Amino acid sequence: MPLAVLVLVCLSMISCSHNASNEGQAGHITLINIAGATFPYPIYSKWFDVYHQLHPTIEINYQSIGSGGGIEQLRAGTVDFGASDMPLNDQLLSTFKVKILHFPTVLGAVVPTYNLPGVTEALKFTPQALAGIYLGKITQWNDEALARANAGVKLPDQKIIVVHRSDGSGTTFVWTDYLSKVSPDWKTQVGSNTAVNWPVGLGGKGNEGVSGLVEQTPYSLGYVELIYALQNRLPYGVVCNSSGKFIKATLDSVTAAAAGAAEQMANDIRVSITNAPGRDAYPICSFTYLLIPAQIPDTVKRDTIKDFLHWMMTDGQKYTEALSYAPLPKAVVDIEMKQLAEIQ
Repeated sequence: MPLAVLVLVCLSMISCSHNASNEGQAGHITLINIAGATFPYPIYSKWFDVYHQLHPTIEINYQSIGSGGGIEQLRAGTVDFGASDMPLNDQLLSTFKVKILHFPTVLGAVVPTYNLPGVTEALKFTPQALAGIYLGKITQWNDEALARANAGVKLPDQKIIVVHRSDGSGTTFVWTDYLSKVSPDWKTQVGSNTAVNWPVGLGGKGNEGVSGLVEQTPYSLGYVELIYALQNRLPYGVVCNSSGKFIKATLDSVTAAAAGAAEQMANDIRVSITNAPGRDAYPICSFTYLLIPAQIPDTVKRDTIKDFLHWMMTDGQKYTEALSYAPLPKAVVDIEMKQLAEIQ
């Protein structure tokens, strides 16, 4: 073989080897399995689709089964990483065989949604009213606690049909974390978790189950992510925040809730931003997290996951607002970028 041809062949082999190290071997599909929160499902679906278009040999399979299910599957080792709206506390983290890292991905809101025939106005809810309804202490739509906040709205003399999640859900954690902060009775009697012993109400599985029950049941009240309320054209209420101002869930009011989060995250990336201070902050907001093992023995998967996380924190953030999520503050991204080095 002529020397020039031999050199070209060698260069071609080196080039192919280099490409394979970045994207896996030619024609080989790298499959990443994830399970968890329904809260970020719309943005995760978008991200995984776009990332696959950029990297055709990489497929990311996401099971939207709720934060509780994602945590359990990650603990069992049946997925590569999990997704949860609830950050894992130290006790939960101790049940894993490997160290688990939290990577915040976006900010979102949970809203009270209702089916109230004849009422077209956006209802106002105080923290006391929401806690009272879910504790079963406020049972009628025309109760004084609701009527006082909604002066001029003709509220019906009808029983409130309470709807909640029946599955282990990060959305439930955000909702109950908020209620625990604004109601001492809720905190002592029920508490906050992905699943709780509900004092009253009907259970629906997933956001689809809750929104479906609310749509089909006159005089009902439930809670769903903001994106689900918008996608299904469900009416949703405004909520009185810690400054005493009634606030609608919007990108701006969700971003305002995270204003002081980066300072807290410098010490511990696991934070709660429900009932956050700030005149313009919507009070039922949360980061949602990807739960990543700090040790990933499969080098191809490890490099793929790290590359996806980097892309998610940079280019991926531009897809958030169209789906009614707030992007990560830059200071939070900086903290996460440093944490990437811990994945080995």
